[in-house]
Amino acid sequence: MDENGNSLGVMGIENALKTADDRGLDLVEISPNANPPVCKLIDYNKYKYEQIKKDKAAKKKQHTVVVKEIQIRPNINIHDLEIKLRHAAEFLDKSYRVKFVIKFQGREGRQEFKETKGQEIFKKVIEYLAGKGEMEREPVKDEQTITFLMLPAKKK
Repeated sequence: MDENGNSLGVMGIENALKTADDRGLDLVEISPNANPPVCKLIDYNKYKYEQIKKDKAAKKKQHTVVVKEIQIRPNINIHDLEIKLRHAAEFLDKSYRVKFVIKFQGREGRQEFKETKGQEIFKKVIEYLAGKGEMEREPVKDEQTITFLMLPAKKK
């Protein structure tokens, strides 16, 4: 095939290379398994440039999900917790997801302590971010952590 998509018919490799050279184009093999193999005359550099432009345009239209993680210790000062919650509110305003991780160390991981302190922090987070975000699912309790994910509130 030539650069316009017209068929040039069956020809030998030397003849095809000469035709490509005369027109200032490249001979590109499209389907090597066909009998005879199918080749096309194109400007390969121009083809690669157009492919790169198409890929960049596709990337621009792509939506990526950003997850920001905020780690909290159970004995955190109220002021420090408020600062972390302000950061979380900013992230939710930017339509990012926010993953909260409440980390316990040593004896803090005992069940009764984890339930009281963990629930207390969890309630403060939910109360502070009530209008900004919503819970994706219930908190997941591991051995030493409580994890939950907040989604940005849906805009109406």
